[in-house]
Amino acid sequence: MSTDTPAGPTDEPSRAELAARVAELEAELSELGEDVAAAQTEDKMVIVATQGTLDMAYPPLILASTAAAFGYDVTVFHTFWGLEILHEDHASELSLSAVGNPNLSVPNAVAALPGMDAVTSRMMRQKIDDENVASIEELIQTSLDTGVDLQACQMTMELFDYEETAFFEGVTTGVGAATAFQEMAEADIQLLV
Repeated sequence: MSTDTPAGPTDEPSRAELAARVAELEAELSELGEDVAAAQTEDKMVIVATQGTLDMAYPPLILASTAAAFGYDVTVFHTFWGLEILHEDHASELSLSAVGNPNLSVPNAVAALPGMDAVTSRMMRQKIDDENVASIEELIQTSLDTGVDLQACQMTMELFDYEETAFFEGVTTGVGAATAFQEMAEADIQLLV
């Protein structure tokens, strides 16, 4: 009696069947890769800039240009006093408030004297120059050059009676709160400065 099994048809696929299955799987993988690539979106950051003092103009511009350099799609929505940052005539004249500023070694009684804001602003500008820190205008241009969408709030433009031509070239003017809100809802990171 023989223990050998008889030679006959096997359930193993042929070489041609394997090649066809590999081609089918490669096509499915390619489609899946395209679907994943389409589903992946660029990281998005939205910053709302509400302050228009010299010391508060730097944070949104530095954060925005840095995030853009890291590949983020960045929008900075400037509203109320933050709009002063984008105003071509006002950006170079932003001042620093001496009263209530805990980082200045000036007592409030002295800081409240007439002209102290001008003195502290001049001191801060001198410090910025001495340390070779970019100016507000340079940071605006860097932000625009790196693809940051600097937006001016429509309602604030109307409130302050600013024309679209008052802002740096490249600034997106007339953006409403609803548009800004939608961008914030879609963003990975939202900051209020």
